[in-house]
Amino acid sequence: MLQRLPPLQTLRAFEAAGRLLSMSRAAEELNLTHGAVSRHIKTLEDDLGLPLFTRHTRRIALTAEGALLLATVGRVLGELAQQAASLRSRNANPRLTISTTFSFASKWLEPRLHRLRLRHPDFDIHLDVTDQTVDVSGGSIDAAIRYGGGRYPHAVTERIMDETLTPVCNPSYWKRHARGLGARELPAATLLHEDRMAVDWPQWLARAGVSVRPGARSAAYSHGSMAIEAAIRGEGIALGRSVLVREDLLAGRLIAPFAALQVDAGRGYDLVYAARNRADAKIVALRNWLNEEVRAFLSDRR
Repeated sequence: MLQRLPPLQTLRAFEAAGRLLSMSRAAEELNLTHGAVSRHIKTLEDDLGLPLFTRHTRRIALTAEGALLLATVGRVLGELAQQAASLRSRNANPRLTISTTFSFASKWLEPRLHRLRLRHPDFDIHLDVTDQTVDVSGGSIDAAIRYGGGRYPHAVTERIMDETLTPVCNPSYWKRHARGLGARELPAATLLHEDRMAVDWPQWLARAGVSVRPGARSAAYSHGSMAIEAAIRGEGIALGRSVLVREDLLAGRLIAPFAALQVDAGRGYDLVYAARNRADAKIVALRNWLNEEVRAFLSDRR
């Protein structure tokens, strides 16, 4: 059985006055009169049987007992407020909107999203697919998964996966056009790549000790997933991003003839969300689910 607690309104008044060391400022913060705050604190002192403040002409100070109580009351009220905010957010708006890029959505996230829906049927999960920068502090987007260098000002950023690059192609294409080719001969093939990559064919070929000859055949795409699909169709050899090509390699739609020779993409995938939502139930659920999916994905070496 719980022991008798002081009235909540007296604890709120005490916490504000103790934190601000001012009855007037506490009254302003709580939207009460100075007299009401003073009466609440006097009621609490009478209930406890000891003074919590020493009163001076123009200021107040905590007594030793007041300082001890303030530490506990501040922590407990803070935890209550945080939990209440989390529950309100979950109950008032069960919609979870996740923004991500076209390639990551089509090749990785969307095929797995049904498992998040099964785990959290109370969430109304929406996938917002765009390569444009989104504002996670505005309220319309709960979280974003972005591919880049991990620098997103005014937001919490958690790296979930890094990425490497290696050539990939359709098995039939390799048999017809490239069987027996070494890295030095690759520029003679059609090289598929994604525009605006931080690391591209020149860096991979340099790692292999090869320079791109002027006039080498190539085809560029705005999205990595489009370059991969072109490689699956047998249109050339793509510089495959490891996260995007994993499933196609496992399914045999692609092969990686130089799998041992990989370069760091210079970018990775980050979960991005507003700092105020760190403890939000939807963000916690998404973060936990993503961590599990990524661990399973990275450990699957079939």
